[in-house]
Amino acid sequence: MIYVLSRSLLRFALSAYLLTFSSIIFAQGSTMGTPSPVDGVTFRFIESNGIRMRIAEAGDSGPLILFAHGWPESWYNWRHQLTYFANAGYRVVAPDMRGYGETEAPPNVEDYDIVNLVGDMVGILDALEEEQAVMVGHDWGSIVAWNSVLMHPDRFSALIAMSVPYGGRAPQSPMVGWNETFGDNFYYILYHNEEGGVAEAEYDSDPRGLLSRLYLSPTSPREAPTITDPARSAGGWIGRLGAPVGLPDWLTQGDLDYVVGQFVSAGFRGGVNYYRNFQRNWEITEDIVDNIEVPTLFIAGERDVVIAGANEGQLTGAMSRVAKDFRGAVLIPEVGHWVQQEAPEETNQAMSDFLTEANITP
Repeated sequence: MIYVLSRSLLRFALSAYLLTFSSIIFAQGSTMGTPSPVDGVTFRFIESNGIRMRIAEAGDSGPLILFAHGWPESWYNWRHQLTYFANAGYRVVAPDMRGYGETEAPPNVEDYDIVNLVGDMVGILDALEEEQAVMVGHDWGSIVAWNSVLMHPDRFSALIAMSVPYGGRAPQSPMVGWNETFGDNFYYILYHNEEGGVAEAEYDSDPRGLLSRLYLSPTSPREAPTITDPARSAGGWIGRLGAPVGLPDWLTQGDLDYVVGQFVSAGFRGGVNYYRNFQRNWEITEDIVDNIEVPTLFIAGERDVVIAGANEGQLTGAMSRVAKDFRGAVLIPEVGHWVQQEAPEETNQAMSDFLTEANITP
């Protein structure tokens, strides 16, 4: 009996110690977890906006640049920018966004609305004890970036949006337009909004199949798609994307393996939930004033399907209505959607020139 009691007390004391120790580490920013595959970039965990987020960071001083990735991406999609700007004297941070990688994935669809996503960005600044950051986003991260600066203008010194422009809140929900345009035909955003989790079920069953088909350049050779019928009833998305014939020159096998591994671990549901909030986001942003005062830059590949062939003048005209200090739209020739990976040198130079002109330098 004495032995059992002592053992119970010992177990209780050990548990209390471990709980206290882990709480201290978590409060300071835990560095436990998988190691970073990029030299000079480290991981740690922080608490932001009520969730546990993994952040990749480099540089310990200088102006902060906060990078928000898109879908289906990872902090790793900023690898070229993290090392470049850390070496240039900036403090750089790229989180696994909510629902991705080793960041927490809340269960409810509404947990991924734009207010929560913006709250995550502000929460990172708070956790890092930084008053302001240069906000940079690509793809869905660009949507988050635009809204972060709109909702919290005092927390951001500049904005760099990539691939997804913003010309102001639309008078009608985009979901209405997409449903009218595509009807019973396949469109990936409508597919992501179907009930029952059909999209993430398909992607989780073959993450390499999806990512290898998406992470290509406009000129990358492909096999013929296995689904050619435009009707949604003909199937999901992977079969509509021709399989790659080799990797593009900007993506190594190791790069692809790493990103695939992130989705094998985390799954696709979190990222797909961003799309399920298009209608909600439109509704809850009704009172936002479309006015950005900080210096703003837009970067995209000239052949990015998201900009639909728009030229620099057209993009500038649209975004200048919202961004009052718009410094230009940089379109990189022959480059597609993955601009910061496809053309890292050109992207980094455009960002660096902009930051210098905006007087945001180490």
